[in-house]
Parts: sequence; structure tokens; C-alpha cells
Amino acid sequence: MPNLPSTPYLVRRISDHIAVTGDGSSPAWQEGECLSDFSYPWENKTAPRTSFKAVHGERWIYFLFDVDDRQVHVDVVTNNKLEVIDSSRVEIFFRKDECLSPYYCLEMDAAGRVLDYSGRFHRQFDFTWSWPSASIVVKARSRDGGYTVEAAVSKDSLATLGLLSATTPRLQAGLFRAECTHTVAPRDHMRWISWIRPDSPSPDFHIPSAFGVLHLLDY
Repeated sequence: MPNLPSTPYLVRRISDHIAVTGDGSSPAWQEGECLSDFSYPWENKTAPRTSFKAVHGERWIYFLFDVDDRQVHVDVVTNNKLEVIDSSRVEIFFRKDECLSPYYCLEMDAAGRVLDYSGRFHRQFDFTWSWPSASIVVKARSRDGGYTVEAAVSKDSLATLGLLSATTPRLQAGLFRAECTHTVAPRDHMRWISWIRPDSPSPDFHIPSAFGVLHLLDY
């Protein structure tokens, strides 16, 4: 059965704009609620620490992942966005409803590259789709024993995609992480980490039970 959180994650409102640097150094992040309830859904082991924060301002929603990872891998050949698939990364998926037709995915690697695409249930991906470039900022920063990924997404873009409305300040979102365990053929050496335990016997985040709710306070 899916491991559903008892309450939505609360996205607190901040009065200031956050300059996205990749290291999460803005004092405004102190106002964000720290979510660290991430696990291996398909393994009976303790996952390395993954923490997540989100806050929102007048025009933007900000996201911060901080992960422990002793073997960070970034796959670079031509620097195509599909190389993110073979890299250590964190992920946010957004959906309108449980039909997942469509839904939108941001996979962000340890170098700050973004694999953005749309999907339809089940696993029908359009990698030619991109998030509007002026409506997203993503940066990453390496540190000893891990990395951070910091992102900002405009509320206007979320509203245009039908994901956020003035009357319903809630985002249906999945929060995930792909942990590389090998630097050769890394796609075959991934361990999957999730906020919610999806209702699937094998690794799959592209299903309705993988999503939770981010509730924007004082929207």
C-alpha cells in the first residue's frame, strides 16, 4: 500500500525574494518546514538523508533539496538534457489530478541541469516539452558528502499549466531522488528514494499513488 503522509506538506509564505544560488544560503530558508521523511520504497534498508524545503513569495515558489551522497555522478557527453537520466538527481513531478493526463516532471541533477518533460499515464513521455524558460531557475552546489539543488518556479507558469489556482492553493506533487551507485552504466545502477511509498511492486514513480500535496499557506 502507498505510504501516504497524514497531512500535506505546508509551504510557508515569505515576504522577500530568494536569490537562487544552489546552496540554499538565503536566510529566508529558515522559515521553510524541513521534510526529511524519505525512504527506499522498494528496499528494506535505511536510505541516505534527503531533506526538502519549499516556501513561496508573491510570484515564485522556491524548492530546496539537500542530500547526502558519497558517490555523486554527473553524466556529461554532449550536455543534452537527457543525460540527466544517467546522473545523481532529485525530482519533482506535478499533476492536475489522478488521471496523470498530462503531468509535468522536473528532474534536476547534481550539476544543476534540468530534464523537463511532460507525460501521460502510463509512462508516455514527451521529452521535447520544456518548462517556459523565463519561469524556472535551477542551480546546484556540491559539498562534502553530497549536494544541494535549489529551484524557483513561477506561480504564473503553474497556473498556465492548470496546476495551481487562486481558489485552490495546493500543488499535487511527487518528491523523489535517484541515487547512482556506480559510475559505469549508471542507469542500471540506480536506487530510488521517495517521499511517499508508491503502490507498486517494482520501482515506478509515474503512477497516481506516488503523489502527495504541497499546501501553500497565506496564499
